[in-house]
Amino acid sequence: MFRKTKQAAAERHDGESYGAFVRRQFRKNTFGIISLYVVSFIFVIAVFADVLANEKPIVASYKGETIFPVFKEYAVDLGIATWDKHLLNVDWRRLEYDWAVFPPVPYSPETTDKMLVSLKERAPSAKHWLGTDDIGRDVMSGLIHGSRYALSIGFVAMGIALVIGVILGAIAGYFGGTIDIAISRIIEIVITFPRFFLIITIVALVEQGSIWLIMALIGITGWTNIARFMRGEVLRVRNLDYVSAATALGYSTPRVIFRHVLPNAIAPVLIYAAFGIVSAILFESALSFLGFGVPPTVVTWGSVLFKARSSTYSWWLAVYPGLMIFITVSAFNLIGDALRDATDPRLRS
Repeated sequence: MFRKTKQAAAERHDGESYGAFVRRQFRKNTFGIISLYVVSFIFVIAVFADVLANEKPIVASYKGETIFPVFKEYAVDLGIATWDKHLLNVDWRRLEYDWAVFPPVPYSPETTDKMLVSLKERAPSAKHWLGTDDIGRDVMSGLIHGSRYALSIGFVAMGIALVIGVILGAIAGYFGGTIDIAISRIIEIVITFPRFFLIITIVALVEQGSIWLIMALIGITGWTNIARFMRGEVLRVRNLDYVSAATALGYSTPRVIFRHVLPNAIAPVLIYAAFGIVSAILFESALSFLGFGVPPTVVTWGSVLFKARSSTYSWWLAVYPGLMIFITVSAFNLIGDALRDATDPRLRS
């Protein structure tokens, strides 16, 4: 290990910036690079979910008019367009088109195929590649659109936790004394509450649940470790020469903190965020699996797993969403490990 560390340090280029050094070290980690491609692929699926799985055609000719239903739906949702009267509340799969180009998976996540009545008919087939749930909703469509919710929950919840944790941790580390003690005691009190059961309790007490509530709860309850980590980094940075020089020049405290302390202390905290995204995805999946997650109309990986509880012999309802969760969680963990190794101070000595 020591020999590898010395070799890595010897390979550092003269005049190379820290960012360039981290990128070069990260590229040496094969699993990290592969995981980055996997996460990028899932991100692309999430962005283009409506084009990949939708009951509406991407482009079609209907009654002599060329229409783009998938893209018009975006404009309708944004309030800058409205559906024509003859296209309101229609079954897009039964319209008589002149011609139409449908997505690869011609089902929306909420679309039900009522013709499927037996377990054999709901199993994976040429019509439904990954099968359907007990009410005929296509599993593959649910997984594609579920990737959007998984990444949204992970990034939004972690963003909330980062804002709270970074601010409180920076304040505690920079000012120290009574403020540090007070914030540290608050962190210790919050940590004493079992996070998972606290979220379940709040969700159970709220009459109208939503995906935003889940994001907020995961983020608000997940900032403590970030704050402790940030506090330690600020304690390390605040006595360095450039911070002392900024203070001596009469710069205001907020400027010293946000312009000089945070930029040099936040990098290790952002690496921890990769593991926090994993935690948020697992929390949502566990909550939905237990029936405390998103509303029934929202299809996520966890909600598909929830259907497996009541459909014992529908193995595809457990295997495919479970595989998606495993791949995504593993990829983020490997990215976090690769970033942690790339920023290892022993490699910069």
